[in-house]
Amino acid sequence: MGWPGRGAALLAALPLIAGCSVISPWAEADPGHGNGAPEGSAAEIPEDCDVAEELPKRQMRGVWLTTVRNIDWPSKSGLGKDRQQEELRTQLDRAAELGLNAVFFHVRPTADAVYASAKEPWARYLTGKQGGDPGYDPLAFAIEEAHARGLELHAWFNPYRVGWRDPDLENLAEDHPAREHPDWLVEYDDQGYLDPGNPDVRAWVGDVVLDVVDRYDIDGVHFDDYFYPYPAEGEEFDDDASWQKYGSDFDDRGDWRRDNVNTLIADIHGRINEAKPWVRFGVSPFGIWRNKDSDGSGSDTGGLESYDAQYADTRAWIEEGTVDYVVPQLYWPRGLEIADYETLVPWWADQVAGTDVDLYIGQAAYQVGEDGWKGDDALTRQLDFNTGSPKVTGDLYFSMKDLSGRASEAMDRVVEKYYRRPALPPRADGAKGAPDPVGNLSAKRDSGEVRLEWDSVEGARFYAVYRIPGDGADLCDLADAAHLLAVVGAEDTAFTDTQPADELVGYRVTALDGYRTEGAPSPPAAVQAP
Repeated sequence: MGWPGRGAALLAALPLIAGCSVISPWAEADPGHGNGAPEGSAAEIPEDCDVAEELPKRQMRGVWLTTVRNIDWPSKSGLGKDRQQEELRTQLDRAAELGLNAVFFHVRPTADAVYASAKEPWARYLTGKQGGDPGYDPLAFAIEEAHARGLELHAWFNPYRVGWRDPDLENLAEDHPAREHPDWLVEYDDQGYLDPGNPDVRAWVGDVVLDVVDRYDIDGVHFDDYFYPYPAEGEEFDDDASWQKYGSDFDDRGDWRRDNVNTLIADIHGRINEAKPWVRFGVSPFGIWRNKDSDGSGSDTGGLESYDAQYADTRAWIEEGTVDYVVPQLYWPRGLEIADYETLVPWWADQVAGTDVDLYIGQAAYQVGEDGWKGDDALTRQLDFNTGSPKVTGDLYFSMKDLSGRASEAMDRVVEKYYRRPALPPRADGAKGAPDPVGNLSAKRDSGEVRLEWDSVEGARFYAVYRIPGDGADLCDLADAAHLLAVVGAEDTAFTDTQPADELVGYRVTALDGYRTEGAPSPPAAVQAP
């Protein structure tokens, strides 16, 4: 996502870097498949309501929370458990305060683990030493804390990167896969990578990802733009051994490399769908697939091409449906000739048109204050343009620390203009049912607040709380986010409205399951004017 050194790729456009067992409550039962009410069995929210387009009910509002080089968290290595957890809570509080609904947590920065793993060593960014036990499971903690705030938690992996020569490669833990399998490692420039052309590497990466999917209650799996390394002048990626051994079906090494990445993407997507189909899988590629002068299907741009640089054929993944969403990193301002945001957003929207792949845009919060990114409208200018592309259904911001730092005022402007109401997260494909309606909703005004309580719903992941002027009888009032008051974690079956209306209102609550399918609403609970 962004630090010095990647700007050479294109005008200081820095792409994403990445780059204890917890059993999911869905381990034995598929949420939405045989659990809860079949769709249409209760008074559901109608699909033909007039809605406020500027208040979408579902939208991805995410942030990358980076662990590599302690960019976002923890603030430095070697902090104790309590300090690390305090910092993470503060960042999750900020995400919720901004109206975001998803955190993309960097769990595998350099072929190591920010979670308890029997496969790879602890990441050094926790304790200062790779393999050092932090005394708790950060991923398990992050999931619990995020869900409690109504936030999704997506596990962000770097599939191939091993790290920098100094200090990573020079200090690999004994049980690091690159130490145990030195033939997997390719050194390039000042970094090391697991060889994407080695089928054993592909199987290993898939097993690492599926280990997390199986053991943790995550909402998604995420890869960033790091596949084959970004080009370095005068350097060659030495995959001769694997090319000679495995590339016989290809005349062109570039095509073989793209096939290696395509196969990994398809394998990961397929294995996740078999294990937990409600866990969504997506990638945030570099913002240019190919330029038009290289391929007539490409964008009218002139920058580095991920198709030829990282051998990432994102367009093929979209066409083949091997990703659930894409988040191109469009870290350039509107009007930049070589890579114009106003050119790239429509191009990406055209690629997902007619597919089941969602499109979100990677936003450069880390650039705020730089040339082209001045003013507190630096980010809203980008989102303003998105409103003309209905295929754009959300945004992710890089990175978490900037939302409280250099981009703080710009994000406050985003909240004021676009995130005034909460939004439900996007729905996962494949659900065959919906959670039961919420029962026994009560609402009581007391001391200037209104306290809501309701019965828990089996299989609920989140609850959505609505406050509707009048008696709340019209279900179309729940069709957009105009009256959506909050999204809370499933552990809460209560909510306090600290700023209640001074008129008659009806409160309603719905349950969302693991697929983020929304159940039929509760009957309204009326609260009279004070």
